[in-house]
Amino acid sequence: MRVRLDVKVALTRVTSSAPAALQIVVAVIASYAFSHYVLGHTSPLLSITVVIAALGFGRDARPRRVFDTVVGILVGILFSELLFNLLGEGIWQIAVILLLTLLFARLISPSAAFAAAAGVQAMLVMLLPAPGGGVLTRSVDGLVGGVVALLVTALIPRDPRGIARRDARRLTSALSESMDALLTGLRQGDEPAASLAVERLRRTQVLLDDWTSSLDSATSIARISPFLRRHLPDLRSQQRLLRGMDLSARHLRVIARRVSFLVHDRVARPEMADLFAPIAASIMLLGESVEHPERRENAAALLEDLVGKLNPATALPNAPVTESVIVLLIRPLVVDLLEASDRSADDARALLPPL
Repeated sequence: MRVRLDVKVALTRVTSSAPAALQIVVAVIASYAFSHYVLGHTSPLLSITVVIAALGFGRDARPRRVFDTVVGILVGILFSELLFNLLGEGIWQIAVILLLTLLFARLISPSAAFAAAAGVQAMLVMLLPAPGGGVLTRSVDGLVGGVVALLVTALIPRDPRGIARRDARRLTSALSESMDALLTGLRQGDEPAASLAVERLRRTQVLLDDWTSSLDSATSIARISPFLRRHLPDLRSQQRLLRGMDLSARHLRVIARRVSFLVHDRVARPEMADLFAPIAASIMLLGESVEHPERRENAAALLEDLVGKLNPATALPNAPVTESVIVLLIRPLVVDLLEASDRSADDARALLPPL
């Protein structure tokens, strides 16, 4: 089976990984230099492996995740060194020490990654030649690597705000494409277009999870980094936007399924499409507001113009119940989008017309 390499995707991956790679290299050199030149350890392999394993290339670069990984690795090193000195070396000792290390790691942490990190380091201790300098030399090297990894996370951060912005753009693009398909379905009575909107909206949960992870990571790093702390207000504002977009996506999935069922009769419904048009435009503006915050006001203005029309009796007079229900479903959607545009929930609800 031949694997095709998408050059553009590969280059994007390399470019986005460059800051993490540079951070890892700096941390490795620092940990090696301290263990080798300051502590006098000839081959401080574990100080290097701890840094690489703790920092890695994962989306989640939160200090807590780095700390948990470091602790897991140190547990594996220290626990296995103690057992190694008690039991000696050999096949059955490897089995016993690995089993006990994994179970001990699971005892003290629910994280599967924690146990895996502990197990890997335990095997390095068992299989590598014993270093000069005493029983705990490798534990000291591991501690050096862990401390360096945490310091680098704070002092030479990757600044994952760029990843969070990219995740926001991906989600907004998916929501906008879904809204375009939904509008086509309503304006033309096109059931395949409405079904396409449903399928696209189902795929947005992964994008929401990615944005949540990258934004949590950016916020956690900004809290401890003196260089990124000034960005905390923007990141917290983005978290509010994310919450609103998350709730909006959930509402849209419900609405799109109803619309898809509704247009099975292939009847055009331009009046209903007119209700969704400002919603589509506001979602695009909210996505752009991650980099241009002033556009949230533009989105809020569109939604405030729409919200007063969301009474089924006036928006779609004499419409059947199946269409009136969709107008009712739009109401909480618009409230969530107004919250995403920095309006309070109470102020947004107050704009809704009585039923």
